[in-house]
Amino acid sequence: MKRLLTAAGLTLAASPALAHHPLNGMPMETFAHGVLSGVGHPLLGFDHLFFVLAMGIAAFFTARRFMAPAAYIGAMLAGCALTTIGFVLPLTEGVIVASLIVLGGIVLSGRALTVVPAMALFAGFGLFHGAAFGASIAGQEGGVGGAVMLGYFIGLAALQYAIAIGAGYAVEKFLGARDATAINARLVGAMVAGVGVFLALEIVEGPLVAMITAAA
Repeated sequence: MKRLLTAAGLTLAASPALAHHPLNGMPMETFAHGVLSGVGHPLLGFDHLFFVLAMGIAAFFTARRFMAPAAYIGAMLAGCALTTIGFVLPLTEGVIVASLIVLGGIVLSGRALTVVPAMALFAGFGLFHGAAFGASIAGQEGGVGGAVMLGYFIGLAALQYAIAIGAGYAVEKFLGARDATAINARLVGAMVAGVGVFLALEIVEGPLVAMITAAA
């Protein structure tokens, strides 16, 4: 558990600019560039990474530990594709933050989700995580080609599915959690929910300070 908390601290300390520039701002021109970017975004964007970790743990305690995360992957790719063609989902950042609090809270509660609610929840939040990934690549100067997009989608899907399945494996093998009530699994849920609360406070900090300043 100490290793998990240490990793969380290092991740939170990472530069926000790094989180959405896996190629250090270089233009993406090839299939390989797309794959690298797709792999890099979930790893360097700790909001996405923590959600996928929590999702993998929640999925592990369902009756379909391998199928449930696929609902997130499919919806995430759909959200990414929609954004790249110009469709904008509202309140994307806020929903992503809420996804950490909600899913982290579910894992923290010690209650296992059944398959259908789990897949619906994963897919619903997946659309917004995908929208954020799509916005990152849509903002590339000059646009990107079809090969880059294909590589990006493959990188996003493969890496996040592997993280989700790996999180379930790790919580059982290394943390000794056999069911949703296990304290180690619930502590991971608390960590994820805590990250969500931290990000939520960052979102409201600016408007709140502006209101206080205006009132003064």
